[in-house]
Amino acid sequence: MTPQDTPIRRKKKVAWGITGAGDKLAETIKTMIRIKRRYEKRVDIAVYVSKAGEQVLKYYRLTKTLRENFNVQVEIDANTPFLAGQLQTGKFEFLLIAPVTSNTVAKISLGIADTLITNAAIMALKGFTPVYIIPTDHKEGITTTQLPNGKYSKIRIREEDAGNVEKLIMMRGVHILKNPTDINQTFKNHFEKEST
Repeated sequence: MTPQDTPIRRKKKVAWGITGAGDKLAETIKTMIRIKRRYEKRVDIAVYVSKAGEQVLKYYRLTKTLRENFNVQVEIDANTPFLAGQLQTGKFEFLLIAPVTSNTVAKISLGIADTLITNAAIMALKGFTPVYIIPTDHKEGITTTQLPNGKYSKIRIREEDAGNVEKLIMMRGVHILKNPTDINQTFKNHFEKEST
């Protein structure tokens, strides 16, 4: 077989949405940088940041790190950049939203598509594109979160917020991940089985 006969393998594409959640944000970015390096020959990861996500990245001083490692696009409105249509038509293998605020979880659970990320999730599901979500509020109770200054703060996860996560669990095509480290298995399931 000559080089001309060798088929060109196009990279698969993954969309990663970042909302305004600060909890687990730094850990998620570190995990995604490692994943990008591991799969760089096979997968392109495109990053889409909500307006609130852009603010939170600044608060946590993570904007530079994210932009040095990924092609980042910031929300202008629910359809700009044009992510939803690409997800609906199968241009991406899956949509990962991590981390996700309770507000975004609530909207997706109710089918509200009025932001870039919620519109992307709803259109992905309509187009049979899997959606992986790491919500900040999994289970009702008290938890701690790291603030931009490095200190920790107690927060209450409300019954209503945990209930919205339960609604997502029941939605066809939605997969709930608990921690950023769970993203590794998602990529492994999608991209390592095809090379064997």
